[in-house]
Amino acid sequence: MTDEIIALTERHIGRIRLNRPKAIHALTTAMCRAILEQLEAWRGDDSIRAILFDHAEGRGFCAGGDIRMLAESGAKDGAEAREFFRTEYQMNERLFTYVKPTVAFMDGITMGGGVGISLPCKFRVATENTRFAMPETGIGLFPDVGGGWYLSRLPGRTGQFLTLTGARLDGTECLFLGLATHYLPAAALDEAKAKIAADPSAIEAILDAFSEEPPPARIEANLEQIDRLFASDHLEDVYAALKADGSDWATKELATLNTKSPQTMKVALRLLKEGAQMHSFADEMRQEYAVGAHVVQRHDFLEGVRAVIVDKDNTPKWHPATPEGVTEHMLDTIFAPLPDDEAWTPYR
Repeated sequence: MTDEIIALTERHIGRIRLNRPKAIHALTTAMCRAILEQLEAWRGDDSIRAILFDHAEGRGFCAGGDIRMLAESGAKDGAEAREFFRTEYQMNERLFTYVKPTVAFMDGITMGGGVGISLPCKFRVATENTRFAMPETGIGLFPDVGGGWYLSRLPGRTGQFLTLTGARLDGTECLFLGLATHYLPAAALDEAKAKIAADPSAIEAILDAFSEEPPPARIEANLEQIDRLFASDHLEDVYAALKADGSDWATKELATLNTKSPQTMKVALRLLKEGAQMHSFADEMRQEYAVGAHVVQRHDFLEGVRAVIVDKDNTPKWHPATPEGVTEHMLDTIFAPLPDDEAWTPYR
């Protein structure tokens, strides 16, 4: 067990607290393994009737994964990056299939790996502090941890919009889209957690009682534009639609897309299209692992991390530089299944 995960029992619940505040609790391989092993230990413990996820201190629930490590590994043989993806995705899949009720408190920044912990949970609590996003295309990555499954099942084309633009949602928008099941004031969280620990059989009623009416969801006003302008699974069509529309909103979103990796935007669109047809979450994770194993060693990911996280010049040189340069053959190579002895499998 790493000290970056605090696992404890409180009455009849197991509580997992992310504890890497200087990195906004970004996940490491050791953290994912610790969570996975703790879930396994509690799965057979009859005294534990529900699992709660939150964070110890700091300004967010979880900002993602250990991106620097992934890039450093990708620049070499990629083995450490693949081990991270394998372990994280096993944790994600175990949560998705977990029988006992699970609750995630998405208070503050909830991105990437934090989304992977939250969305499999039965109860997902947003607050006025929630900032939810899948911004991976901005660093040459793609919306993994089940993004192809979850985002493809959002209303209309909001999933495609979120994955291409990396737009941040607040707690109200998360509730509106179904990403969150409840909206609580942050000041009420400690009391809600204490009541759940005392009576895990009443989780839903407890969260309902503490819920408050959220303000209007900003994204609701843009749904028509999102569904119309992001309607195509072909990136070139999305660009053309935004240019032809010419409104202030479309112009702003087009400018946002121009900062993202054309390669991984196309990867993301294909991932969501195929994810919508996946028969099981395990199938989705198997595909995302293969895609991740390929992408993490490609130019755009290494360049994106350099520009955004290491040098912070925010001027990545994408290759190919335009959507038209990303060929179907390139995408087929990225989506190619791994050999059976290298492919992802659920934790057993």
